[in-house]
Amino acid sequence: MRIVKTIEAFNEMRKTLQGSVGFVPTMGALHEGHLSLIRRAREENDQVIVSIFVNPTQFLEGEDLDAYPRREEADIRICEFAKVDMLFMPMMGQMYVPDELRIGAPAIRGYILEGAKRPGHFDGMLQIVMKLLNLTHPHRAYFGKKDAQQLALIMQMVRDYFMSVEIVPCEIVRDGQGLALSSRNTYLSPEEKERALCLSRSLKRATEMVMAERLDAAEICLEVLGVLQEADSIEYVAIVNRAFEPLETVLLGDTIILVVAWVGKTRLIDNVWI
Repeated sequence: MRIVKTIEAFNEMRKTLQGSVGFVPTMGALHEGHLSLIRRAREENDQVIVSIFVNPTQFLEGEDLDAYPRREEADIRICEFAKVDMLFMPMMGQMYVPDELRIGAPAIRGYILEGAKRPGHFDGMLQIVMKLLNLTHPHRAYFGKKDAQQLALIMQMVRDYFMSVEIVPCEIVRDGQGLALSSRNTYLSPEEKERALCLSRSLKRATEMVMAERLDAAEICLEVLGVLQEADSIEYVAIVNRAFEPLETVLLGDTIILVVAWVGKTRLIDNVWI
């Protein structure tokens, strides 16, 4: 595995890669969820590139940029184990320059739900993803479904800007009890991890209602909110289609049910695709 920390060195090494290229962008603190993306990229491509960059422009004031878990040595070992071909680990000065051009999230879809709670977050996310896709020139890029709105906006960016890359959505990975894996789970105490299971339980309840043909979105939201009461606070529950338009009735094959709640000082997100 080749480890690269400058854009100049990366560009030179990228030229040597032969065949199809799969790309997995990450912010590090790698876990089994990231590994699932890397494994799929490994299965579907001749070469695999992983990036690790904690992107400051997608953190809002007061969020956990400084506290965000960083485990460089462990991440390198994980990538070696997963047979990654190139690991790109740029510094801040490599990725941003003063007074640079900006890409912005769409005015409606980028400022609802996560965008309403974290205004400007998606601007920074799309900015770094476009930079990384332009640098790596992958045939396929792999993103998890847990960040569902992020995934939808990245797919829109690729369409709107005629970018020649296939965005591959990948399933959420959960621990043995059902908690969706996240780097931020390290913030949770054992007691908080137990209470955090209410997110996945609420989505399981929603799925049971859909299977019983109870498809009214308002009714499902009420049931979900009831299960989420174990959390310290509930930020939102939403039922939308794949285009992130609100639904009154669940549409089989075109619905995402999203939950966001706080447990302790940790903000957790989860969803299920129906």
